[in-house]
Amino acid sequence: MNLNELAIVQAAEGLQKKDFTSVELTSACLARIHERNKDINAFITVCDELAIEEAKKADMMIAKGEAKPLTGIPFAVKDAICTAGVRSTGAGKILDNYTPPYDATVIKKIRDQGGVLIGKNNCDAFGHGASNENSMYGPVKNPHDLSKVAGGSSGGSAAAVADNMCIYAIAEDTGGSIRQPASFCGVVGLRPSYGRNSRYGIMPMASSLDTVGPLTKTVEDMAIVMQEIAGRDPLDATTVAYDEPPHPALSRGARGQQPPLLAGEVGVRARVGVPKEYFEIEGIDPEVKEITIEKIKLLKDSGCEIIDVSLPHTKYAIAVYYIIVPCEDSSNMARLDGIRYGVRNTEGRTLYDMYARSRDLGFPEEVKRRILIGTYALSAGYYDAYYKKAQQVRTLIRKDFDDVFKQVDVLITPTSPFPAFGVGEKASDPLAMYLADVMLSPASVAGVPALSVPAGKTKAGLPVGIQIIGARMDEGLVMQVGHQLSF
Repeated sequence: MNLNELAIVQAAEGLQKKDFTSVELTSACLARIHERNKDINAFITVCDELAIEEAKKADMMIAKGEAKPLTGIPFAVKDAICTAGVRSTGAGKILDNYTPPYDATVIKKIRDQGGVLIGKNNCDAFGHGASNENSMYGPVKNPHDLSKVAGGSSGGSAAAVADNMCIYAIAEDTGGSIRQPASFCGVVGLRPSYGRNSRYGIMPMASSLDTVGPLTKTVEDMAIVMQEIAGRDPLDATTVAYDEPPHPALSRGARGQQPPLLAGEVGVRARVGVPKEYFEIEGIDPEVKEITIEKIKLLKDSGCEIIDVSLPHTKYAIAVYYIIVPCEDSSNMARLDGIRYGVRNTEGRTLYDMYARSRDLGFPEEVKRRILIGTYALSAGYYDAYYKKAQQVRTLIRKDFDDVFKQVDVLITPTSPFPAFGVGEKASDPLAMYLADVMLSPASVAGVPALSVPAGKTKAGLPVGIQIIGARMDEGLVMQVGHQLSF
């Protein structure tokens, strides 16, 4: 196995045993990037010199016995997350020249312990999209089939992990931006509970929905990264303390009552809910449905109790999401005007012309569309009819989840109603693109954790993901069930 193909657990063990150095591991990842990125377009910025420099420092930490779980491990970061000294465009040309003076909190935690930043991943501009075709730096292609999309908005991060360009990646999930690319590319992706990880240093899209999470090759790797990045942050008042055990996916059973979950053992005996609404969605791919049902049978055979449940307000989640997000978007995007930072167009004769031209040239069409929709929905006479009503329905959706988790421990659904679709297939139909998030938006609206794990492949060889949804702050159990499905 090539070094760049290792998972975190294997890479950390090899570094500790001196089987190879962080410089060698990082060089292997960089070589893969330079070999494949021209075809996949997973990276906007590659940090060749910086990565080697950080790898050398990591090797020194390891030699001194100062290594921590992520020391010396090369990772990539979605370009909508700030990285000190490294260009962060958000995949929008208005920030083409922007280099942040600080790290996002989750990135600082990793770099402080010797993690090696290898580059910044392509994405839908500022998180707006479900296919990674809305980047102003070109679309990201799926490593399994270059004619297919990688998913959005964190498609570059998922593709980079799937193609072994890095060992893991840090991305952002507002309405499915980690989980959908994870499903399309065949990797593990977690949207944590709202408040679990700090959002400080993340380019905001919809502040009441944005979360930060990892994309990894295994669920065990996911647990390791989460333990290092989660927790209270004084710079983000929405965060809470993280009190899970060091490896929550492997340390306990359902609600702490079962023995540790290890490969080959029976594992978690959880109450698993199957929400009927997710399997009645119009247009669900038959192969996706079949693969999901097979995994549900696997859980039943391993001792889990399978319970049919209902989330009656699920059908409204996508509508609620696409009202709340544009509204909060229109406010957050107002800070990008080319004045304080970013690219400024100086051709206009007035201040208004400068604002308008800078934003027109610096934002792709999807960003403009959402700003317009949000501004309209928040305007006088429409606020109560749209934004306020969406927030009221959001409360009902959250209550559905609260009620169902009194009956079951986790929910299991397909991650996406279909596998990766063709590049350009839905580009001219925004509504069809929005509906790609139909199975992802409910957990986002409710603020609960959801994990996508690889479940199999279609006859055409395209990955299919399965989604495990848990109660708020119950990432540990969600990862346990996900880990069990990996065997």
